[in-house]
Amino acid sequence: MNSFDPYIHIDAYHRSLNKYKEELCGDRVMIKRSDRCVVMVLSDGLGSGVKANILSTLTSTIISEMIFSGMALKDAVETITATLPVCNERGIAYSTFTIVQVFYNTNCYIAQFDNPSVVLMRDDEIVHLEQEEHLINNKKIYISKTHVKVNDRIVTFSDGVLHAGLGLTLNFGWGQEEVEQFLLDMTTKDDDAKKITDLVLANVNYLYGGKMGDDSTVACLKIIEAKETRIMVGPPYRKEDDEKVVRKLMEASGYKICCGGTTSTIVSRVLGKELKTSLDFKYDLPPIGWIEGLDLVTEGVITLQKVARIVRDASRSQEAYDACLLTKETDGASLLTKMLLESSQITFMVGLSDNPAHNAIAYSPISLNAKIRIMEEIQEHLLTMGKIVTIEMY
Repeated sequence: MNSFDPYIHIDAYHRSLNKYKEELCGDRVMIKRSDRCVVMVLSDGLGSGVKANILSTLTSTIISEMIFSGMALKDAVETITATLPVCNERGIAYSTFTIVQVFYNTNCYIAQFDNPSVVLMRDDEIVHLEQEEHLINNKKIYISKTHVKVNDRIVTFSDGVLHAGLGLTLNFGWGQEEVEQFLLDMTTKDDDAKKITDLVLANVNYLYGGKMGDDSTVACLKIIEAKETRIMVGPPYRKEDDEKVVRKLMEASGYKICCGGTTSTIVSRVLGKELKTSLDFKYDLPPIGWIEGLDLVTEGVITLQKVARIVRDASRSQEAYDACLLTKETDGASLLTKMLLESSQITFMVGLSDNPAHNAIAYSPISLNAKIRIMEEIQEHLLTMGKIVTIEMY
């Protein structure tokens, strides 16, 4: 368990629509997480295409890395503004940015430079934050400080969103007030970050008539209640620890999951609940089971090997990530992966006992060491997706 006890977690999502006939987007969003906070940076490069993409990528990467490494937000802003070049012809910076830093203790800091104003929605209202104007390296930076609450939604976007419909469906484009009203009318506090992002971009695409006049990016953070998912994998080394580990599993505030035939038998015995097994299974995966009080019961190593492959793909591709969340598959690997991606804080409770179910099988992939390697691989991929992941040994 991390020494920092979180009050909240953050659901984050972003997506872009490229300018018509451009292969590269001139906007860039970087989201980085630690066990203390989430940092989201949206940068908009001047113009479009390759040059804008490079500038926005450099800006968002440098800012997020500086803040993530422990630099104070104001110091990071001062550093990046000192390095941003200025267009000689137009007299404006080659790259603008918005920084949102939310700590798990509810502290929130926002810095904005030449981007549209960040929208904070609380319940059914827009919260207009007080902004302090700072002149840093001859650039006006607006910084806000606040505390967030569960179900708050923080939405930021590039100016392509405000330009939507300019000269087409709208004389003066969509506009900041119109975007805010759209968010109030079309979204609710129950919507996740992905749904809010997709709704805004769908209307942007409509206003542009399907031919984007400018790169348009939306990034959303939704504040959610801190819940810890726990997964018990394998029997504890000492049989007398069975009850302690199962009780700890049942204390999870998020999903409660157990993996493995012997493990599920232990959970069933300690809880005094019947273990039931499905008769439906895939050709490459054993069936799932049910124990009252648990969210999921699966087979062990074979299922976890498949989870490791799916999570690896989801960590490398937004499309694969979305597909995992939207899957209708009911096998153990698909269900477990979906629950992991829906979780922010995850603890694997790995038993160190030699599983008696494997005694007669001299096959290394299901050895104890192999099982631990699989858990570490899953942990590594989940960490790259911003999850807080701990492996506990018993």
